[in-house]
Amino acid sequence: MIYEPSAVAVIAFFAFVAATMGLSFYLGGKAKSSQGYFAAHGEIPWFINGIAFAGDYLSAASFLGICGMIAFYGYDGFLYSIGYLAGWIVALFVVAEPLKRLGKFTFADALDARFQSRGIKLAVGVSTLAVSIFYLIPQMVGAGVLIQPLLGFPHWVGVVLVGAVVIYIVVSAGMVSTTYVQFLKGSLLVLFSGILTWMILQRGFSTGEDVGYAFRTLGPYASAQVDEELQAATGESLLPLDGEWESSPYLRTRDESTGGVTTWRVEPAGDDEVLLREAQTLIKTDDGETLVNGLPKGTKAGEPELHPVGQLAELPGGVTKTGPVGPLQFFRTLQESEVILWSSEPIRGPDGVTTVYYQKPTAGSEVLRPGRHPAFAGLQSGQIIDKVNFLSLMLALFCGTASLPHILIRYYTVKDEAAARKSTIVGIGSIGLFYILTLYLGLGAMTSGALDPTSSNMAAPLLAKSINEWLFAIISAIAFTTVLGTVSGLILASAGAVTHDLVSNVFRVELNDYEKVRVAKIASVFVGAIAIVLGILFEKMNVSYLVGWAFSVAASANLPALVMLLFWKRTTRQGIIAAVVVGMVSSLAWILLSGDTFSKVYGLPAEDALVPFSQPGIVTIPLGFLTLVLVSLMTPAPADEALAEEAAQEA
Repeated sequence: MIYEPSAVAVIAFFAFVAATMGLSFYLGGKAKSSQGYFAAHGEIPWFINGIAFAGDYLSAASFLGICGMIAFYGYDGFLYSIGYLAGWIVALFVVAEPLKRLGKFTFADALDARFQSRGIKLAVGVSTLAVSIFYLIPQMVGAGVLIQPLLGFPHWVGVVLVGAVVIYIVVSAGMVSTTYVQFLKGSLLVLFSGILTWMILQRGFSTGEDVGYAFRTLGPYASAQVDEELQAATGESLLPLDGEWESSPYLRTRDESTGGVTTWRVEPAGDDEVLLREAQTLIKTDDGETLVNGLPKGTKAGEPELHPVGQLAELPGGVTKTGPVGPLQFFRTLQESEVILWSSEPIRGPDGVTTVYYQKPTAGSEVLRPGRHPAFAGLQSGQIIDKVNFLSLMLALFCGTASLPHILIRYYTVKDEAAARKSTIVGIGSIGLFYILTLYLGLGAMTSGALDPTSSNMAAPLLAKSINEWLFAIISAIAFTTVLGTVSGLILASAGAVTHDLVSNVFRVELNDYEKVRVAKIASVFVGAIAIVLGILFEKMNVSYLVGWAFSVAASANLPALVMLLFWKRTTRQGIIAAVVVGMVSSLAWILLSGDTFSKVYGLPAEDALVPFSQPGIVTIPLGFLTLVLVSLMTPAPADEALAEEAAQEA
């Protein structure tokens, strides 16, 4: 779709960004020491920290990715929400208070509290960097996505812009600034998502041209006469089928007056009859030109572009509008309706590769059932591999929350264990409320007639735009500050790992407070630059899906060591090091060798992948626990090792 900047959106966007940067500049003076820079002196009130937890967690994946998945697939996107929220149970009952007792600045502090081991600091510091950078990718992708409709800039410009602003925020004030930015945007995100949900309910449901372009359905026609019937109905000439078009379920017609090409999907409609449903095409020709429905893709409104999608075909009772609906009536009405979902497939012809976007009429009751998204095919598939892939994803989401470095370091910003527990409860309440709202937002976008068929990440902002320009501007600006806050936390966690864990403890470089903060700021710039590059490279992938991978790496590398340290006294430093390294390397290797990476990153056939399914958690998380147990049993117990060290010193 063509996105043109709106004056209202630009004003709101720059107002939010200016306020965020101004807040960072104002709070910059409060970070006088390394403890202030990394942990805000442990003086953040528990309620503010709890909302900041929500701000950290409700990232681009939550707002953009989940809404987009619900809009294009239905209930499946909400399963991500359930997995994300369930992970906070682990954080509340397992991690919160012990982590606050054990640590001071970073996650490595907690794991190394008992051992004072350079090996643990090195392994966990590298793990923190790997997880943070992996989690940064979807945030940067989301930033670029937001900039396109908001300011009309290309995706890469948005990625560079958010990278520059975030680096400024982190360099200027550290954790103090990051916490209050997260508090502000977490509060606003929940508030305005609630307002947008209320507007969805007030608008209700409708069918017809008032919810976007009216895609045509022709027929039913006798199969033997479909060519003649199509030409007679459209007045257009039939194009020959060559290349992969010959074996595809499509017919194509050309409007001789404009040169435009319409693609029709042929679908069975009973005994020897077919229906023809209008589709859309995007062609990347071999000479580099982009064609939309046979015409050169435009750059301004009114020029050739893909039509927005997302309609209802039928409402219960044959009505065309429902008027305002209640929260429960919303789901009952949708369940009894017919929804037009969209999917796509590539076809190679003589002119190049054509992506065909086609209609998929779907009963509303099916939309509200899980199993439509490829990641959740295991729920309805007869293939055992699909079921394992689904279980692996949900295990990673459940275990990953309590393993994310930028979440863990927030426990060091409050004064004691009780405050850590209470802030976790506040975070759970805020996050749970938001995820309930995403179900309304995603389904509202599904039926808004405003979806971009090429980008699932744009569902929520485009939904807001279909209701009100000011609402679009505010929602997009809040979403952008959501990205800023989450990326700030991730870069700060990375900077802490570099400065506190690697430089100070592993390489034993003597740094005073001023030098620690300076090294952290330099590290922030480098990590931010890496995040910018990766955000540009992974532009086309759904941000929620990318976050699923980040959770897998976090859970595999960090959770086994943390849980076993807290609950198994036989855990040794060698076991912790081995578990972290094996979990991190195995999960990263699995992801890089998976079918999704082969097809969406390398451009290779997914069937050439070297691992049987894409989500690694069900293999790599147990592998981390097993590694820790075996290595700990094979090495001296902590008490025995301490006695041996004392004997060596006496000798």
